[in-house]
Amino acid sequence: MISMEEEHMLLSVLNRKEKLKFLDLAMHMVSIDGEPTKLEQRLLNVMLAEVGDNIVAEYHFSLSKDLKQTMRFFEKANVKIKNIVYLNLLKVAMSDDFYNTLEHDFLEEIREKLEINDIKKKQLMRLVYTERDLRERAKRVVGH
Repeated sequence: MISMEEEHMLLSVLNRKEKLKFLDLAMHMVSIDGEPTKLEQRLLNVMLAEVGDNIVAEYHFSLSKDLKQTMRFFEKANVKIKNIVYLNLLKVAMSDDFYNTLEHDFLEEIREKLEINDIKKKQLMRLVYTERDLRERAKRVVGH
């Protein structure tokens, strides 16, 4: 049985500082091409709910001035944390079916800095697509 934590792509595994730093990366990602879309904002709200009320109270919805510092923080993280962060950034980027060049370039830069190879990237992308397909199938089944 999958718990609620696992449903939202393992963000609950991150510690307090990692959660705050992840939210910073996610905000940079959705703001890279202007204001976040409604779908991106909704997904960020779901992620905020998962990280917990204590983190939400600390987090300010503004971009940190030092993205490089945030990246350096995750460069030092273990492989599991790097993969969880990248997986959730992929989920945000692919949430609205409009995966633009700026988001792609941002993700690629992060992927390189986190030392995530192409095989792992494809595995993580497959997880995002599988989750989305399952949700769509569930909607159809419930709707009939």
